[in-house]
Order: sequence, then C-alpha cells, then structure tokens
Amino acid sequence: MEPNNNGQIPGSGTFGEYVAGARVFYTPLDEVEGYAIRPGFFLENGAVAFPGGVSFTVHSRYAESVTLLLFKFNEAEPFARIPFPEDYHIGNVYSMIVFGLDITDFEYAFSVDGPYDPAEGHIFDPGQYLIDPYGKAVTGQSVWGEKPFEAYRYRSRATVSTFDWGKAAAPKIPMDESIIYELHVRGFTRHHSSGVENPGTFAGLLEKIPYLRKLGITCVELMPVFEFDEMSGSREYEGNVLLDYWGYNPVSFFAPNSSYAAVHERNKEGVELKQLIKALHDNGIEVVLDVVFNHTAEGNENGPYISFKGFDNKTYYMLTPDGKYYNFSGCGNTVNAGNPIVQNMILESLRYWAAEYRVDGFRFDLASILGRDEQGRPMNNPPLLKELAYDPILANVKLIAEAWDAGGLYQVGTFPSWKRWSEWNGKYRDEMRSFLKGDAGFSGTAAQRITGSTDLYDPEYRGDHASVNFITCHDGFTLMDLYSFNERHNHANGWDNTDGEKNNHSWNCGAEGETDDPEINSLRRRLVKNACTVLFASRGTPMMLSGDEFCNTQFGNNNAYCQDNEISWLDWSLAEKNKDIFDFFREMVGIRKKHPVLRSATEPAKCGLPSASVHGIMPWQFDPSPANRTLGVLFAGRVEQEDGEKRDDIVYVAMNMHWESHSMKLPELPGDKQWRVLVDTSESPGKDIGENVSQDSLDGGRISIGPRTVMVLSGI
Repeated sequence: MEPNNNGQIPGSGTFGEYVAGARVFYTPLDEVEGYAIRPGFFLENGAVAFPGGVSFTVHSRYAESVTLLLFKFNEAEPFARIPFPEDYHIGNVYSMIVFGLDITDFEYAFSVDGPYDPAEGHIFDPGQYLIDPYGKAVTGQSVWGEKPFEAYRYRSRATVSTFDWGKAAAPKIPMDESIIYELHVRGFTRHHSSGVENPGTFAGLLEKIPYLRKLGITCVELMPVFEFDEMSGSREYEGNVLLDYWGYNPVSFFAPNSSYAAVHERNKEGVELKQLIKALHDNGIEVVLDVVFNHTAEGNENGPYISFKGFDNKTYYMLTPDGKYYNFSGCGNTVNAGNPIVQNMILESLRYWAAEYRVDGFRFDLASILGRDEQGRPMNNPPLLKELAYDPILANVKLIAEAWDAGGLYQVGTFPSWKRWSEWNGKYRDEMRSFLKGDAGFSGTAAQRITGSTDLYDPEYRGDHASVNFITCHDGFTLMDLYSFNERHNHANGWDNTDGEKNNHSWNCGAEGETDDPEINSLRRRLVKNACTVLFASRGTPMMLSGDEFCNTQFGNNNAYCQDNEISWLDWSLAEKNKDIFDFFREMVGIRKKHPVLRSATEPAKCGLPSASVHGIMPWQFDPSPANRTLGVLFAGRVEQEDGEKRDDIVYVAMNMHWESHSMKLPELPGDKQWRVLVDTSESPGKDIGENVSQDSLDGGRISIGPRTVMVLSGI
C-alpha cells in the first residue's frame, strides 16, 4: 500500500516515513474470522503499524492459546475476535499481522487461555480482557478521575511515532553539577493560583519553564508518568473523593499517563510529554522519571486482571510456594525481577523511554526489590541492576535507586552500583534533620553527610557521585511543615491518622501548625533557610521538593498520596508572599554553581588546604561530644574561573544549631586572602544572602554566629 498524495499512510491516520524505492509488501497468507492475516514480526514486541496492516506480538510461557480482541472506541465488547493460529507461534511467542486495520478506528486487547491452578501460580482466565504488556498507549482514564463507562476495562492502542526532535541535543549535565527538583505533574499547576492555561497537565508544566530557569535547577524529577490507575481504591471520606494521586500504581511500563495530557491524544499518545521534554532540554533542564517496577496495579489475590496476571502470573510476579503473592512492595504484589523474562521487559521499557522520549535518567522506586531473586532473597550481583549499569542505550542516563523496600531490605550505602548507580541518601535526610533541629549527638554524622558521605560511598568502589542528598521529598513533610509540626496530621486520609511515618525528626518551634507568633514564624523561616543552605553546600547531588522554595505546606499531612486537592497542590500565591525565601533558594543555587568545591573534590588547592576538613569553635579542633551542636566544614580546591585562569576556591560552612550564640575562630587563610560572608541565615531578607549580605558578624579571623544559624564564607 502506497502513501497518498499528501504522504499520508492510508489506515494509519498519521504521517509516516516513506522512502521511494524501499517499498516492502506483505502478502496475506490466511483468513480468520473474515480478516486477512499472516505471521507477524516475532522480534518486535507489542503492536507495530505499517502501511497496510498491524503486527501484534505477545509471549506467554504457560498459555495454551491467545486471541486478539478488537474494539471500537467506548464500546464494552469487541467487534472482532481473532485467534492466533497454531503455526503463528514460535517458542512462547505469538505473532500475527492483521491487514486492513485503521489504527485510528480500533483499540485492542487479548484473551489468554491456559491452566487454572492457583496453588501453582496459574490463574489463566479467557474471560479477562488484557492489555498488551508492551503496548505504547493505553486507553485509560483520559479524563482524570473518570472511567469512560461503568463496565470499562483497559485496552491498548496502536501508535506511530512521528515526533520530530530536530537537532536539539540533551543537556548531558554531569551528576555533580545537577540540581534535582522533584515534582508531581498534576499537583505542580493544578491550583487556580498557578495561572497556567492547562492546569495539572504536561502543557501546564511547560508553561512554568521560565520559573524553573529563574530558580536555577538543572533537572526535574517527575513523579510517575507511566499510565497508572488513579481510581484504584478510590473512596469518599468526609465529603472528599480520595484517589491514588501520587501514581505509584502502574498499569503499563511503556505508555504515558493519558490524563496528564491537556488534549486527547488518540494514537498520538506521548506527543505532549515529548513536547515538554524537548522544551525543557532547549532550556538546559534534564528530565528524570520516577519509575515503578517493583509492583503493579493488579494488587494481590483480590486485585483485578489488567495484563500480567492473565498473560503469565507465575512469570511476572514473585509467588510463595503455595501461589500467594509476596508483598515486598507493601502494595499487594511484587514484580518478579529475578526472572529473565521480566528483566528483559524492564530493560526494554527503559531503553524505549531513553530512545523514544529522550529521558535523561530514572529514579527507581523501592529499587532494592529489583535485586531480589525469585524467592525474595537479596542477590549479591543482581543481573538486572548490572545489565542496566552496562547497557549501551542507557550509558549516559542517570540511574538513581531508592535503596530500600517495604520488606525490610535497607541498602543505603550498599546498593550494587558498578560505579553507575546513585542512591537517594536516606541517612542524609534523617541525620541532617536531627542535626538541623538541634538534637544532641549529630554533629559528627552531619560532618560526614556534608562532606559527601564517603563513609557510605567509598569513591574507589562507588565513584564520586553516588549520594543524592535530600531533606524533603514527596513522601513526608514539606520543608515548611518540617518546622511547623511535631506530629503527622493525616486525618484527611481516612485511616484515623495511623498512616505515614511516625518519626519525622521534625520540630514545630513552639506551636503546632499555623501561628500568629512572630518569633516562631521568624524562627521557622530561619530553619528553612538553614536547611536550604546546608543542602546546597553539601557534596553529592542535591534534590529539593517543589514548593519548598516558597514555603509550601501540606498542613501537616506527611502521606498525601490520596489527596488530589489543596493539600497536595502547590499554592502559587505563596511564591509572592514568601518571595524572600524563593530569592534565598535562587541565590544559594547560584553559590553552589559558582563554587565547584561545594559539589565534589577538585584538583588539590595550591595553598595546601585539604579538599574537605572538619572544625569546631576552634579551627582544626572538632568536638565529638554529644552535647556539641556547632560544626565548621572547610572545602578547598583548585578550579578554573570564568576568565579561564585556575585559582584556589575556598569555602567555609559554619553551623550553630545551639540555641545560644557562639564565637568561632576561622581557619587561617593563605597569603593575602581574607574571609567574606556569603550567607548568614540570621540576618533579615536582603542582608542574609547575595551582594548586600551583612559583614557585621565578621571580626578579623572570627565570626559571631547567632543561635540556630548557618553561615557560608569564601576566602577571596
């Protein structure tokens, strides 16, 4: 079949590539149920459209037969059932070309028959409609929170990729120069105060790129954007509809979430996401996807059939000897990443997102699960994690592990890496929270975390950029809430305030929640600035939670996974109200970019100062006692300046978490250099950071550092 005069491929509804002289014709060999067919592309998983037909390829180790189901849009039952003939079967792979299909005029699913023996892990049910495990588009809740009709079940859609990336290259920002900004696509712009034309969508996020550039971040980490079921477990509580808002509930590993698009993208799924990624790249910002391969939306024995259960339950899920689901994810099931078939699927998914969507990296939710074998035991050298580390397509993408799971496996500092994997440093979060609020006994561990956590990540074995430092993330308090609440306030979740983390290492500064007390409010803002300063002055890769830069609040809810409302949506009116905090974050980002010694070890300083050293009230004399709440960290190295000349870069971070002021003697500078204050969180806005920062606390070789204050100084 040849293109028409416009170059359009008949039956595709899209503009495809057509090269004169390279025509390939496929001839039908059989007819089934009135459809002309022939064996398909066995090496191409999923649906592949070409001029004249569509190839459908799936596999199942234990299935006895597979039937292709074709649906009209918004119709509950298929208009055609086309069984795969027996000779369209090589090994465990079924593949069939169906001719004469218009991809804009149908959706598809599969019926898979086989043994039903739950004790052996087999639960085949030909009455279930199953989406394509490798499908690139899923007809789901295209309108957020709504199902098309009562009896709706997910279906897949065939797509043709025609997106033009042009010559634009990815930013390729080194890990040590990265500043990660975690956000929820819907929550980022859903609030009426966002001022965007398409709130809660990829297009809405695109409108906020100038804001992101102004802040200075280099990378956005998008909470799950794979197709997920926000309606799973939906319920009403106190007049509010609670949904699976966060998206850690995947339906497909290859399809983008259709309800995040501002327009219906039938057969063009992913175009809006690609436009967003391209625009971010054009503005020097990378994109990391938060991916969930540890479980699926199919849940436990009582959960629905969507795909994997019906295709090969025993292959895709980790099962107990009696056929029950292991639950290392805490979500009902555990993906069987110890199985080579599953490993290949995950690898193919990541390659697809890296190649087709130009994604710059992945953060793996509960990544420790991916290192368990088929019986749930941790492996020393997990083959999947190793393959991801060495895969050529993924060679330049960032691999970031959440190095723990819900089954008790905690691998912070020990996650298998091959010098490729970075980790969410959970110890940085917990120990820095305790130190910053003034708990006794944390100055020593704080020094380790600020200087790069080399006690956890030996550079010889882990490389120089294994630690992703964070104080807040989606899971837990916002930064403002961290200093506004002693206790979680999750009553709106409907679980009697029993969900969410109990131990938050937080401090309300003297009043639980909102207060009119000016002294408490002033202290909270100082503590926010302290956390910001230390985070961006720590070696490793900093990650911040969206909205922290203008004191966004979740009103004390530290587990807002189900809150699709003002609890989770960013209130952009706070960006103006707390502009001084935003300016502080922006300036601190700038300081980090200006001083490479804050990011990682550099060429040794010519003056002889060590790369990183720890100090106390007196230089070179750190007090390790539990009562000590003061700490100084000196960074030094030789770096190339903007004029191309190499000079020593010297930065001192002074921290006083005590409730009393202290005088600290500074390390002596070489030659004619002198100390200059860059940051003093105790000062008022305009004098706390930036060009007009106050030098009043500096007295020669000493500083007077106020209570609960962080200062940053540079040797110039």
